[in-house]
Amino acid sequence: MASFNIVMPKLGESIQEGTITKWFVKEGDTVEEDDMLFEVATDKVDSEIPSPVDGVITKILFPEDSLVAVGEVLAVISLDGEVEESADAVETAAAETTETKSETETTAESNVDDSRKLSNRFYSPLVKTIAKEENVSLEELESIEGSGAGGRVQKKDILDYLENRGSAKATAPAPEKKVAAASATPAVERKAPAPVTVGEGDTVVEMDRIRKLIADHMVMSKQVSPHVTSVVEADVTELVLWRNKNKNAFQEKHGDKITFMPIFTEAVATALSEFPLVNSSVDGDKIIMKRDINVGIAVAKPDGNLIVPVIRNAEQKNLVGLTKDLNRLANAARTNKLDPSDIQGGTFTITNFGSFGNIIGTPIINQPQVAILATGIIEKKPAVLETPSGDVIAIRHKMYLSLSYDHRIIDGALGGAFLRRIADILENFDTNRTI
Repeated sequence: MASFNIVMPKLGESIQEGTITKWFVKEGDTVEEDDMLFEVATDKVDSEIPSPVDGVITKILFPEDSLVAVGEVLAVISLDGEVEESADAVETAAAETTETKSETETTAESNVDDSRKLSNRFYSPLVKTIAKEENVSLEELESIEGSGAGGRVQKKDILDYLENRGSAKATAPAPEKKVAAASATPAVERKAPAPVTVGEGDTVVEMDRIRKLIADHMVMSKQVSPHVTSVVEADVTELVLWRNKNKNAFQEKHGDKITFMPIFTEAVATALSEFPLVNSSVDGDKIIMKRDINVGIAVAKPDGNLIVPVIRNAEQKNLVGLTKDLNRLANAARTNKLDPSDIQGGTFTITNFGSFGNIIGTPIINQPQVAILATGIIEKKPAVLETPSGDVIAIRHKMYLSLSYDHRIIDGALGGAFLRRIADILENFDTNRTI
């Protein structure tokens, strides 16, 4: 009986394993090419994986909530529509697992085709076959709005596009350069936590998968990097007045609401280009200076967890581009539609304590980065201003900026100068710029 092995796909350059969070099929089910088989969680992103073939599900080798390495066989599909009554399928799958693992990279590339070299979107074999038969270029494929998880293009999406070829709305991000995965930070021995007693009336709540990942990552960061935090207060009055004056016209012209975060991101990207050591990672006794400036923005999800989508090559984008990227990623994060590639490759992170009404914060570094900026709430405050006729007290818009940095490679002089530069850029915001 001809069979086909479904393996754990490699959905990102640095991803080595995934958790099966949901099976959409069971043994004995008949599936068609491009039907959804299972949902896999990698890092903090969930992706739906389609079937590459027609057939009958013979065996499912891993239950839900299993953590499985990339390349492991997850299920067996009978291609001639017969359900095996014996354990032959399992034995065959197990025998082929070693060979499959050794060909993981080849398998991953075949799942995504050569387009993976140019694109971070996932295309099923069926979609790619249709595209090839209909002479749909990669650029056209990138422009098709996908209805699947993370904007994935499904069979009906490409068929609808072909019916109305040329009128499909482009929503996919432009192809971008791959960012090399950061070198792993040496493991640090973790101390045993203090014992906790549960008293009468206490409620015990099990952490979900994402919260466990966040907890482990935060503990690891504090153990790996000696954290130092510097704080400055910035007068952003001119910036606030400019936004208040132009926000409606900006949205009408560009179709996107402009918040303060794109402006903060622009300032950070400029400062990082001037202080390249802050845009780096530590690998043992080596410092990896990053070529690209990829700024991650911490986003709070409706379930209370945190995720950090990444704006790539932020220093190359203007305020309009940053606004559109930020809004797209933030919306995708809040609706669980981020692609695994959307949260990879960050070289610096911004977290906005001000969105919760906080004036200041001391954030934990997002490893393997070496610094993270926290922005506080913007408040009106009385301030002393120097004028030609003497000092006066005026109402100004002010905010605190706090930078946590890795003291292994960033000393107080560098960290303080970098943070001061961000504040200076914001304080001297060009109010004459056009929208």
